[in-house]
Amino acid sequence: MPEPIIRIENLSKTFRAANGQVDAVKNISFDIRKGDIFGVIGLSGAGKSTLVRCLNLLERPTEGKVIVNDKNLTELSGRQLREARQNIGMIFQHFNLLMQRTVLDNICFPMEIAGVGRREARQRAAELLETVGLSEKAKAYPAQLSGGQKQRVAIARVLANNPEILLCDEATSALDPQTTKSILSLLKEINRTYGITIVVITHEMSVIQEICNKVVVLDHGMLAESGSVEELFRAPKTEAARRLILNQTEHIAQMKGKRVIRVTFRDHSAFEPIIGNMILQYKTPLNILYADTKTIGGKAEGEMLLQLPELKEVADKMIEEFRNKNLGVEVLEDYVG
Repeated sequence: MPEPIIRIENLSKTFRAANGQVDAVKNISFDIRKGDIFGVIGLSGAGKSTLVRCLNLLERPTEGKVIVNDKNLTELSGRQLREARQNIGMIFQHFNLLMQRTVLDNICFPMEIAGVGRREARQRAAELLETVGLSEKAKAYPAQLSGGQKQRVAIARVLANNPEILLCDEATSALDPQTTKSILSLLKEINRTYGITIVVITHEMSVIQEICNKVVVLDHGMLAESGSVEELFRAPKTEAARRLILNQTEHIAQMKGKRVIRVTFRDHSAFEPIIGNMILQYKTPLNILYADTKTIGGKAEGEMLLQLPELKEVADKMIEEFRNKNLGVEVLEDYVG
């Protein structure tokens, strides 16, 4: 197993305000391993953006350690920290492009600051434009680009200094679903091609499921849950994680019924007619409130919200049958009418 490239130890961040203090991040610890696409997810106000800004010390933690490549960033001098940050790229929700510079010159900008020669910088920028699929936009200005194109330029600019780590703070939140999917595909390709470790900050579970292999869930500044994305999807252990997963099904929240369960289908079972077979076996209908199949980690993963029959004995047998087939089963108390 690869060694951690980032290690967070007992990290806390407190902001002082006129009416008291705000504990934005509270005693968080986790590791990110080299080559991961690591997700940090939580609802608004969970502390996600504060945490990601602590990873490169744009925000200095009140307590704890941020260890990157075996260096504790909180102990570095100003010059040492600037050198360490050159290894950590960051992209934002609002792109932050220089509006008076062409696309090519935007990508050259960080190389100019680093002292790279003009010819070498422009050659590197042209290569990166090809990587992000925008070679034909080299002479365009940011105002002439779509949101997705601007984010691709921002990604190319970050790659200019060959970072080992890429921090993405809500990088797709301002984009439509199709453009979001294309940007996530680009990030996955960058991870595969360059081996860059990517940290994705988001409030959208669909983004985590699409791109990440590991995830931590934040809730009111605290770490609620961590593990693989598959584990989180199949069997969330905390209320915070359940809220994030079931948030995708809020449109059916008014459909009340007794004994409602969430069933998760793993791997090949996502394509088997399990529900149909069970209805035939017990000669009792099941009310499907919600169903979806998605790809997580390259494998098909499905989920259903089912209203079970009123007869307790039959409902219990159905739950047992689901579990015997190695499916995840969780009773949803919030759906009981």
